Amino acid sequence: MPLNVLQLDPRDNVLIALTDLKAGERIEFGSETHTLVKSVPAKHKFATRGLGIGDAVIMYGVLVGKSVKPIAAGELLTVSNIQHQAASFREHSRDYHWSPPDVLQWKNKTFLGYRRSDGQVGTRNYWLVVPLVFCENKNIQVLKQAFEEELGFAAPQVYRRQVAELARLYREEQLDKVDLHAPWAHADPVPADRLFQNIDGVRFLVHEGGCGGTREDSNNLCGLIAGYIHHPNVAGATVLSLGCQHAQTAILREEIRKRDPNFSKPLFVFEQQRSGSEAAMMSDAIRQTFLGLVEANKAQRSPVPLDNLCVGLKCGGSDGFSGLSANPAIGHTADLLAALGGRTILSEFPELCGVEQELIDRSKTTTVGDRFIQLMRDYAARAAAVGSGFEMNPSPGNMRDGLLTDAMKSAGAAKKGGTSPVTAVLDYPEYSTEPGLNLQCTPGNDVECVTAQVGAGASVVLFTTGLGTPTGNPIAPVVKLSTNSDLARRMHDIIDIDTGAVVAGEKTIEQMGEAILDLVIQVASGEVRTKAEQKAQEDFIPWKRGVSL
Repeated sequence: MPLNVLQLDPRDNVLIALTDLKAGERIEFGSETHTLVKSVPAKHKFATRGLGIGDAVIMYGVLVGKSVKPIAAGELLTVSNIQHQAASFREHSRDYHWSPPDVLQWKNKTFLGYRRSDGQVGTRNYWLVVPLVFCENKNIQVLKQAFEEELGFAAPQVYRRQVAELARLYREEQLDKVDLHAPWAHADPVPADRLFQNIDGVRFLVHEGGCGGTREDSNNLCGLIAGYIHHPNVAGATVLSLGCQHAQTAILREEIRKRDPNFSKPLFVFEQQRSGSEAAMMSDAIRQTFLGLVEANKAQRSPVPLDNLCVGLKCGGSDGFSGLSANPAIGHTADLLAALGGRTILSEFPELCGVEQELIDRSKTTTVGDRFIQLMRDYAARAAAVGSGFEMNPSPGNMRDGLLTDAMKSAGAAKKGGTSPVTAVLDYPEYSTEPGLNLQCTPGNDVECVTAQVGAGASVVLFTTGLGTPTGNPIAPVVKLSTNSDLARRMHDIIDIDTGAVVAGEKTIEQMGEAILDLVIQVASGEVRTKAEQKAQEDFIPWKRGVSL
């Protein structure tokens, strides 16, 4: 008989409903029987014993909140009877011994990647076109239209065709047929003929930064763009600059040198205030970029070991099942990659609140742990300075689906990092180089976080979601994993893999993690295009420090 409740740790004083439970229902778990005071929706929690005001709420074996009202045994936990509370943390306090998973079956496996001259290996082959300041966004859009439409990279104009058809019906005075018009979103687009068969696309980034804000933000923007240019999925780049902005070309070049002192990719920089005219600059940019594409098209995939993979670990639109299925599943994938010598990046510092001590104690060295402590405290102080705090991180959707406090959300979110030692801690927008699990200081915001992970070198991103989100990235494939099978059925057009079988008891976390690694290899090899890639989801938002959680 399938379980209807779950306890994550013997120390927990709550149980999680795996299905909808009715008021008055008697729930048997272990040697105890619990009678429900009220109905408990799936993904939500109820107390296993009576709690007084100020008592600790324990889940995943850690403090995730405190009661603000008396809570009876069997009573549903809600945002009105508990509030955020997290354990304090301190410097490294104990030795950590890790038992790596068995990776024998993957030891000799390879993926088909693009070898770069700096030793990195890409999973895609893109040319990047990016502005140093928002003043150049319009010129970027002009270049985008010209290159994508003429070179066969433009996404099929499915909705444009639909509007054209509706306009035809209007002209023919057949408005009665509009409501009967078939949805064009499901039409199979005719693939365009690409001029450059070995290039996955030209990616045109726009943003709202580079000037008018703090120098810290403009410098970080240069570092982020440098990370994208240095990224193994990028063959070369075209940069447009106005000239007078904070984000100067010299700063960008210095940030590139930090990442690669011997940088040798083609990089074309055009500054409008030094050009004879906008038309002259644009014409020169088009000509140079086209010649760069000719060279980039010569790249070929070749077999490379799995230790060349760098995988971002992200969750968004999380629900009460995120910490039970998808997050621990990709955590096991992360452990497999660590054992194989690859890199993984766990970010979202507001969603590591309450589990800091575990991560500190897992740090490879005291220096690594101390840097994590400093960055967490600095971030918390920045949030407090603008009248916010980590406790304000959970969204209304998170709370409706059972994630009632930031510490509760964090305890499940941290499962994405598996159990391997923390080998490095990165501040934003630093680049990752250390094999193993890297912690990266970013907000929890979906797009800002994925943007940062890719800027730090992630060549594939694993993104878990319980509520559904279509986000993707311009240069790295984003694999979307549903925490529950209902979501996978409802939003099948954005989900790549369903981990609901873990909740149903049909697969173990380890089995699911292994299946995810197999999919990562296929995606990295270009054999599988993610749903986000198919839908041309190319989200890019740089982080403004101290503003976003």
